[in-house]
Amino acid sequence: MARGDEIEPSVLPALLLRWSGTGLAAIAWLSAAFFGTYIVFFYAGAIAVGTPAQWNANLPGLFEPRAPIGTAGIAAHFAAGGIILLLGPIQLIARIRNAAPAFHRWAGRIYVLAALIAGLGGLAFIAANGTIGGAAMNVGFGGYGVLMALAAVQTWRHARARRLPGRLASHRAWAIRLFALAIGSWLYRMDYGFWILFTGGVGHTPDYRGWFDLVMDTAFYLPNLAVAEAFIRARVAPGRPALQLGAAALLAGAAGFIALATFQFAKLYWLPGISLRIAG
Repeated sequence: MARGDEIEPSVLPALLLRWSGTGLAAIAWLSAAFFGTYIVFFYAGAIAVGTPAQWNANLPGLFEPRAPIGTAGIAAHFAAGGIILLLGPIQLIARIRNAAPAFHRWAGRIYVLAALIAGLGGLAFIAANGTIGGAAMNVGFGGYGVLMALAAVQTWRHARARRLPGRLASHRAWAIRLFALAIGSWLYRMDYGFWILFTGGVGHTPDYRGWFDLVMDTAFYLPNLAVAEAFIRARVAPGRPALQLGAAALLAGAAGFIALATFQFAKLYWLPGISLRIAG
């Protein structure tokens, strides 16, 4: 593997892939912790002070007092979303899995259940209320909810059968896909924030039916799955260093984007929002 302080070129692609994956998980956890805390303070805080209509400030139509099923569904979606953002990155770190397997299993059960609730809660909201963006957003977000629920079930199913040949690898692959989906809702907000910051909101309309809105109906989670698939395939392809290097570059780029986005959003939105709730 290594001679002294040198790393053999043959193992460098695998090491870069592992380091970039660990770095992405760590940065994602820090960012998710910020965002998850903001979600708890903003959405749960609005309920605590009796002003749930404030939910509509971020995305119109979230709170509708005449549609209790939809409101309950989106509330479950947000509550479960905070849990999966905090637990997801931790589940992917190999050192934690190896050092504390019991914690990994119990946290995994909570994580999978929360992901299932988040997916089904979002679907309940769409079925009861629809979305502000109409049919295109209904289909895009509905597909997201279905994929989230599917990935949660598959992650749990393969974990249960982990002692059978190949099932542990399948469990880890589905866990990576589930994490890629879990951060979709969080990245959706980041993508809009950067788009509005750099373009002034070209292609975005108040009813979320502009051309950029139509792209974002699925673009907030499909690219995540593409990166996840590249990582999954590169991990099991030791004889293909180009694939490993390409996947490592994708992960490093994603980590850089998340780090920059986290700094900007924490400074402009999350920390002021949390401080406002604490002060209030």
